[in-house]
Amino acid sequence: MTRPLWTDKISHPAQLGGIETSILDNGPGRGSRIAWINTGTGLRFKMVLDRSMDIVEAFYNEHSLAWLSHGGITTPEPAINHGIDWLRTFPGGLLTTCGLSNVGGPNEDAHGQRGLHGRISNLPAELESVVQPDPVLGHMGWSISGRMRESQVFGPTLELKRTVSGELGKAVIYLEDTVINRGNTPAPHMLLYHLNFGWPLVDEGTRILAKGNWQARPDDMSRALFNPDNDYQTCPPPLDTHSGTGEGAAFINPTPNAEGQCTTGLYNPRLGLAVAVQFEKEQLPWLTNWQHWGKGEYVTGLEPGTHPPIGQAQAREEGTLIFLEPGAQKNYRLKIEILTDQVAIEPWLALNG
Repeated sequence: MTRPLWTDKISHPAQLGGIETSILDNGPGRGSRIAWINTGTGLRFKMVLDRSMDIVEAFYNEHSLAWLSHGGITTPEPAINHGIDWLRTFPGGLLTTCGLSNVGGPNEDAHGQRGLHGRISNLPAELESVVQPDPVLGHMGWSISGRMRESQVFGPTLELKRTVSGELGKAVIYLEDTVINRGNTPAPHMLLYHLNFGWPLVDEGTRILAKGNWQARPDDMSRALFNPDNDYQTCPPPLDTHSGTGEGAAFINPTPNAEGQCTTGLYNPRLGLAVAVQFEKEQLPWLTNWQHWGKGEYVTGLEPGTHPPIGQAQAREEGTLIFLEPGAQKNYRLKIEILTDQVAIEPWLALNG
């Protein structure tokens, strides 16, 4: 076996990478716990422990991968669950979790009122473990785990257990989530991973990859954007029509491979950089592509989910709403991988173009 180049040349694992936890001391996120994770490959990212262990900033070498909102990281507001108040604390970022009981716009029915995308992204984690790599002993893996509870007295009690992990020397992030009903009555459940990509990964000519049946969200701007006469899988320059609330979305029924895995992502040919996102069709049968090309708000989202963002009321009406019995759980897995080698990128493009 070939000896690593760093053998006998490092004194501390942080020379290669690992996890550093700290607390923000300035700005609207002041007091929030974070973890900086360096994979030792050029891929490094900031997880906000007080925001559902979501990932905000993410970089590969000098290139930012994620779109950040004007507000950036703010402290959590666990009570947010009305109207579009969720947007006030939405940092963008590589991953914002939506759910656990509502995905989509504000809605209400005989069972209650719900705000945009639910409460989970505003809930702090109870941190359970931080596992650092120890390369000298041959332990290259790293991981960080915690729990978030979306609950109320006399109401549904859902718990999200999250583990984010990887291995030094590999530009890959693994996310494993388990959602458990800790209450004593059946609980409605919806989940969506809001992955938000920005410049310079997202730029004019960047390709949006997702194989499957694309359907425009039923609104005028989405129908105008996602139509056969428009190359909606190639990122355009900033658009005046997307100023303010201008945006479009498509709901995609992704095509899995023989192993039941679906892949989506982006490829910037100018940078020679691709981001591939893999998920299981059985766990996350839907994918949403959000496009908002406003000046200074230039972003596209790829969002695997249990549902498209239609809201709990519509999912209940359609008969697609998931109910977790007391003590029952559902498991979800995501893999986010950076590709820079054309030998790896070309077959990936061929399979997902």
